[in-house]
Amino acid sequence: MSEIREITDFSAPELDVYARLTEAQIRSRAEPEAGLFIAESPVVIERALDAGCEPVSLLAERKHLTGDAAPVLKRCPDLTVYTAALPILEQITGYKLTRGVLCAMRRPPERELDEILADAQRIAVLEEIMNPTNLGAIFRSAAALGADAVLLTPGSCDPLYRRCVRVSMGTVFQVPWTTLGSDASDWPESGLGELKKRGFTTAALTLSPDSEDLRTFRPARSEKIALLLGSEGPGLRPETEAGCDRRLRIPMAHGVDSLNVAAAAAVAFWALQERCP
Repeated sequence: MSEIREITDFSAPELDVYARLTEAQIRSRAEPEAGLFIAESPVVIERALDAGCEPVSLLAERKHLTGDAAPVLKRCPDLTVYTAALPILEQITGYKLTRGVLCAMRRPPERELDEILADAQRIAVLEEIMNPTNLGAIFRSAAALGADAVLLTPGSCDPLYRRCVRVSMGTVFQVPWTTLGSDASDWPESGLGELKKRGFTTAALTLSPDSEDLRTFRPARSEKIALLLGSEGPGLRPETEAGCDRRLRIPMAHGVDSLNVAAAAAVAFWALQERCP
């Protein structure tokens, strides 16, 4: 049965992961095997559990112990649970809680590229996407619209950043992902080479007026496509675009010059799903 601990001492070291550690400290870059992440809301926690993530402790509003958090507690009967009223929890965490439940979990090891791409046909490659809200939304669209995997270049936001996990609604645990290379020098030349070696057609999503209209891009379903999306603002690097097999654009109306990268990703995922003969 779970051990329920009423919070009386805000300075207790076991609360550091919720109250005082930065995202980088939680991740433990120097010791990845000791790293943690925070899953927020019962739905997200259950999806993380479904993916095999190991819970360490739970921080929950008192009323949720017999409500929204009850299925989690049933699945994790030996879990230590810290509880208090919602205003106290928000004082500890410093932000408004979603559904009043947080779970500290051990970071799973990143998967190998060969494993991720073994049976993949449609993948997204994200170049230095730094905004966790955008990244979480991209993962949610990838899950909903049939992308087989997400690859991130070095320098991208961590998919297990708390806000990214929450915005994705836990789909970061459903869509396979890994980092393409270990440092900045691995991208774009080496990374693009890895994709082409595995038979992927690389397609850059760009604003260039001389690029191909996405509506006319009709790859065969058997063709393996890697859709590349660039960082917020500047988009893909010029050398990345130049190294891709195809360049695609989403046509715009009413003088709009571009879409948010997460919205653009959703449009492109849908187009690849619906327009393949």
